[in-house]
Amino acid sequence: MTKKTAPKKKKKTTGEIKEPKPKKPEQHRLELRNTRPSDYNDVRKIMESVYSSAFDGAWTQEEFETQITLFPEGQICIEDNGTVVAAAISMVVDYSKHGDRHTYKSITGGGKIPNHDPNGDTLYGVDVFVHPKKHGLRLGRRLYDARKEVCEKLNLRRIIIGGWMPGYKAYEGEMNPQKYVQLVSQKELHDPVLSFQLGNDFHVRKIVTNYFPDNKGYSSFATVLEWINIYYQDEEKLIGGAKSVIRVGVVQWQMRAVKSFDEMKQQVEFFVDTVSGYNADFVVFPEFFYAPLLTQFNKMNSSSAVRALADFTEQMRNEFVNMAVSYNINIIAGSMFEYQDHILRNVAYLCRRDGTFDSQYKLHPTPDEVSYWGVTGGDSLKVFETDAGRIGILVCYDVEFPELPRILAERGIDMLFVPYYTDTKNGYLRVRHCAQARAVENEIYVVISGSVGNLPNVENMDIQYAQSAVFTPCDFSFPPEGIAAEATPNTEMTLIADLDLDLLKEVRRQGSVRNMRDRRLDLFRLDWLGKPS
Repeated sequence: MTKKTAPKKKKKTTGEIKEPKPKKPEQHRLELRNTRPSDYNDVRKIMESVYSSAFDGAWTQEEFETQITLFPEGQICIEDNGTVVAAAISMVVDYSKHGDRHTYKSITGGGKIPNHDPNGDTLYGVDVFVHPKKHGLRLGRRLYDARKEVCEKLNLRRIIIGGWMPGYKAYEGEMNPQKYVQLVSQKELHDPVLSFQLGNDFHVRKIVTNYFPDNKGYSSFATVLEWINIYYQDEEKLIGGAKSVIRVGVVQWQMRAVKSFDEMKQQVEFFVDTVSGYNADFVVFPEFFYAPLLTQFNKMNSSSAVRALADFTEQMRNEFVNMAVSYNINIIAGSMFEYQDHILRNVAYLCRRDGTFDSQYKLHPTPDEVSYWGVTGGDSLKVFETDAGRIGILVCYDVEFPELPRILAERGIDMLFVPYYTDTKNGYLRVRHCAQARAVENEIYVVISGSVGNLPNVENMDIQYAQSAVFTPCDFSFPPEGIAAEATPNTEMTLIADLDLDLLKEVRRQGSVRNMRDRRLDLFRLDWLGKPS
């Protein structure tokens, strides 16, 4: 007789589903540093994991240690909680000896990097690799940024890398590599390597074949990519070298009656002396600053008076040239009238502190200049070389024509000086708003200088309105409103501003927007048809 077993009691269910306990987030402690010989085992494991199917695995310990010995600054790694999880290997080469048609083996020479040249001009990226389990941490970007820092601190021209295109193998029968690179650049396609490199500000120099001949199972095509060091400088002179920070002085000039040329000269020299006392590189005066001399010709009609005023121009310019030398400052001498061969023009002079001078004629006389005085516009647009940078000068109304600053920017100016004369606030605001726009759209500094006060009984020059200023691009490296300095409206005063030319290089290459770089030159372009400059 068998015993009956009692049935098992069923567990009561509440209808609730128990949620799995959440995993604790992984704790990281990252450190970016230079690689050490003791890191070899960690590095070897990563390389064997990453390159097991594509290349020949890891460097040998001897090769790894040779890289550190030859170029310790270029060997960088990231450790996480004491274990290396990503690394970058680099060397320096004289790139002219290799050119764009090199192969990976020909330029690296193998793991011992025998082509490393401490006197070279290019940082060459030998390898970058990240542990597969750490891909979500974006460690590759940190390594690329560290390479850029090394390039800048060693004052090298560029970084060159060879990039294999693992995604191209799937499209090799459909399109050529040029088309593939174009579609990846346009983000129509994604390539695990090329997309990352383009996203780190590298651009494709060339598409090559057989760059990685041992790249098993992948296309033999690769890209040679470049990142340009915008801070690179040729060997710096101990004396008289190029400056990166330029000091500019702006005179907001008070119009007041004067009895003689000497009195006018004394007023000018006071401001040149004052601004040069701040070790400025430039001082700029307004358009028609010497108009107070017109009070001597009140009995003439306005067109005859300005022609008589033009008789003082050469003498005034010569005084500026002497002051530029004596006070060691470059002077943008506002603008003055020039009357030659029955032609009246409005001319701005650049008087350099080396004793030379040059001129820029106003290209667009205003309707009043034409109707009252008969001014004729010039026909040449110049870029001026100075010991403190490449500059342009546009007189007043000319800055309201955006083509002119664009041409100057294309020719490489960093600073644009605009002497102006306006009688009303709305006239002034036209100049101001256009000057600010020119600074933003051309990624340059724009300096405007105007006059204030009154000249009773001087026809067409009796009142003035001004607020002089120094304008910058609008980006993170500059003041949010794009104004480096500005004067009090309608008050005689001076401005002093320091302009960092390296910031212009940075905004042109890495700005939030890059107006000059992003122009659609396949759709439009600008040509100068006037006299050669």
